[in-house]
Amino acid sequence: MPSLNLTPLASLRLSTHLIPTHSNIPNTAPHSHPLFIYHSAYPPSTSASTLESHLPSNGLTPQWRYTMYSTTHYHSTTHEVLCVYQGRARLLFGGEQNPGKVEAEVKAGDAVVVPAGVGHRLLEDYGDGGGFMMVGSYPEGCNWDMCYGNAEEGEKAKVVEKVPWLKRDPLYGDDGPTLWGKEKLEGIKGKSEL
Repeated sequence: MPSLNLTPLASLRLSTHLIPTHSNIPNTAPHSHPLFIYHSAYPPSTSASTLESHLPSNGLTPQWRYTMYSTTHYHSTTHEVLCVYQGRARLLFGGEQNPGKVEAEVKAGDAVVVPAGVGHRLLEDYGDGGGFMMVGSYPEGCNWDMCYGNAEEGEKAKVVEKVPWLKRDPLYGDDGPTLWGKEKLEGIKGKSEL
């Protein structure tokens, strides 16, 4: 299996977003870990198998290959790492009516770290290269649930802030954006949008 050819950190284009709680979707407010989008982190021709063999070295368990659901949902029990290996799509984070929502176009070669509590959904699959597909991974030992921001999910929304943060960066290991403090993230102005 070929090893994952990562873009050097000094060249990585990164977007980070803090998304306010809205309605019954916690987003990043309970824990202050931003949504991370790694743009062109690896070649767009990278196979799903290559991604699946790399992620466990950083404490993640790949669990599926799929697109993204078109209904806003979040996970209260785990953070989610999405590595795009095919196609291009427009995604929505934070909830449709949230004034602080984030819309982002992602494509093969991009990765997204979706913290627990962040609402997310597919807005549009552009159909490139056979359709939009990702490898979905979670920290070892974590099981994901499905929450939709319904009022009866209030207790689940409260546990979001207790989900432990990632011990290693999903792609870069011991030194990567998910491990950097706010100052370092802000220090890469032009590459980060925190």
